[in-house]
Amino acid sequence: MQKSRLDKFLISHLSLSKREVRLMLAQKRVHVDGQFALDIAAQINKFSLIEIDGNTLQKNDSIYIMLNKPIGVISATKDKSHKTVIDLISHPQKAMLHIVGRLDLNTSGLILLTNDSQWSEKLTQPKSKVAKVYHVTVQNKLTTDYIYAFEQGMYFDYEDITTKPAKLIILSDYTAQVSLTEGRYHQIKRMFGRFQNPVTKLHRSKVGNLSLDPILTVGDSRSLSSEEVANIALS
Repeated sequence: MQKSRLDKFLISHLSLSKREVRLMLAQKRVHVDGQFALDIAAQINKFSLIEIDGNTLQKNDSIYIMLNKPIGVISATKDKSHKTVIDLISHPQKAMLHIVGRLDLNTSGLILLTNDSQWSEKLTQPKSKVAKVYHVTVQNKLTTDYIYAFEQGMYFDYEDITTKPAKLIILSDYTAQVSLTEGRYHQIKRMFGRFQNPVTKLHRSKVGNLSLDPILTVGDSRSLSSEEVANIALS
């Protein structure tokens, strides 16, 4: 999350000189997150609560939302041709949100939105190894060969990379559960494509420790609890 110095913030927002800011802090007129601010070099971010003489100068709440994305809705903030995930959300500050891990147009399920870039980066960086779980339906019958192939990883010549090991559990002749810790372009469809087996349905049910709320109707959303936000990436 981008940070800045308290004095620069006050100078910019109040049109003060550095000397005037020093005096204001010395007079204990500035509170940051409920505490007296005395250090002009104190680090703040966009979620820091900043008050001057009891008046609020900055108050931005962090937002974390779970959405049950329908098929046919695009993972974007704006689009001229399709309805977007932002269009489905009624939160008054939805314009501030960005998407944490996109889903394809024809993929349904759990998608996360937030205004906290530090949290989203933690979830999406490869080194975090946050697993995403998908329920996959395919056109042709599955065999145990798929399990080994997914565990070994697959080489994608277009990107010149080998996918990280993925866990595949066969649920029935035509359905499987796949767990990934990365998200390459159309990765699951391309992996099944190695077996000339088209994916006919793809649904994400889990990200890290967070499962899609079973009572959340398709197209609906809800805010995450503070416990869900804190524990999502814990192994």
